[in-house]
Amino acid sequence: MAGGKPHQKAWSIAVPLVCLLAGVLLATTRQAAHGGELRSSGDTRLSDLVRAAQVDVASAEETRTRLRKETDDAQQRAASSDVAVADALADVRKLEPAVGMTALTGPGLTVTLTDAARTANGQYASDAAPDDLVVHQQDLQSVLNAMWVGGAEAVMVQDQRIVATSAPRCIGNTLLLHGRTYSPPYVVSAIGNADTLQNALSVERGVAIYRQYVTRFGLGYRVQASDSVTVPAYSGSLMLQLAAEVPR
Repeated sequence: MAGGKPHQKAWSIAVPLVCLLAGVLLATTRQAAHGGELRSSGDTRLSDLVRAAQVDVASAEETRTRLRKETDDAQQRAASSDVAVADALADVRKLEPAVGMTALTGPGLTVTLTDAARTANGQYASDAAPDDLVVHQQDLQSVLNAMWVGGAEAVMVQDQRIVATSAPRCIGNTLLLHGRTYSPPYVVSAIGNADTLQNALSVERGVAIYRQYVTRFGLGYRVQASDSVTVPAYSGSLMLQLAAEVPR
């Protein structure tokens, strides 16, 4: 019995302390959420960060464009008086089409992916979760994979050329590509044989899964062949920062 008194005393102190801490946490949560959900507040902060980063990227692109022009002008001046420089620049220009540094125009295919639209009564499918109603990164990547498998000569997403170092990323329902952000619809255009590209889309597993969601939840999927698709030149850096050997 003597050993029980300290135990009871400890509980008499711990229980009110736990209740007090719980009350403080509840009050803090309510204040942080302003009576709403904490998730929406976090999403807002994430969107603010993305927008702020985009402003920085735009400023960096202006600087890059100015420096590139200065570099090109300096190279041209050097080439006019140095045969070796002129020959080196000629070799570089021969490689530019292979790495996407020149614009291309030709027949091809355009695929448009969109988030689910509301029904006539303003509702979504009753059994849909939020993730079922938006285009995901794997959906966009599946379309890109099909384009390359279908022999595309050049591919662009939105208004930007896709090259070996491109890495489209989805943050929520926002696409981040080469430092710029885009909202749906997401448009993928490719130059190549339209029939072959269409066949590649039809057998791509990721595209097939996406089309199931199109049917069930109303996501958008449109494929349009064209006699003239123009894909701009890539204007970013081609330098690899990280690379690893692919296991065989």
